Amino acid sequence: MTVDGKITTRDFTPVDFTSREDKQHLFRQRALSDAVLIGHTSLKRDNVRLGISEDLRAARIKRGQTPAPLRVIVSNEGKIDSQLKIFQSEISPILVFSTKRMPKEIRKGLREKKVTLHLSDPRSVDLREMLRILRRDYNVRRVACEGGPTLFRSMLERGLVDELNLTIAPYLFGGDEAPTLTGLSKDFLPASVQCTMKDMRVTGNECFLTYRIKTKRS
Repeated sequence: MTVDGKITTRDFTPVDFTSREDKQHLFRQRALSDAVLIGHTSLKRDNVRLGISEDLRAARIKRGQTPAPLRVIVSNEGKIDSQLKIFQSEISPILVFSTKRMPKEIRKGLREKKVTLHLSDPRSVDLREMLRILRRDYNVRRVACEGGPTLFRSMLERGLVDELNLTIAPYLFGGDEAPTLTGLSKDFLPASVQCTMKDMRVTGNECFLTYRIKTKRS
């Protein structure tokens, strides 16, 4: 994020304002995980494949992991374009957690792409249940959530985040219409979230921070 806490512009356009080191840091965190999680809006906006480099794949195999983490998409409405880049690659299996609001023609298109669908009755995805399914059915122990801010905030509110990797980039965007780490909502979180610094390093003009987050248990 920028020094004033913005993660993109007010238009939510993809902004390349961090260094190569920050991008490599993201890939390393992704490679350590059993699954990488992304909200559909962020996926559509950035149109990423969620892959990792060959050296990181080799390191995963050496650790006894699969070559690449599972790719998990969250979408409440399920209006997902099956032509996005993520569906054009066979990096790793793709799971979609959505609701039965997903149109039938989209379900058909995604299944043709060999995507596994988990559709629930409520109007929004139960994130806690999603994590239970990932652990129980896919042996997932570590999940990397790559956003966007709405998904991150939802997970934070439910006590489902235990670590935060944050890069502060040397820019100021300003304005109240550009999203912060927890989105555009002007409301406070239901309760303050306590963080404990685990690591800090400075590379070039960027500061890389790792926080442990005190999670709520239920």
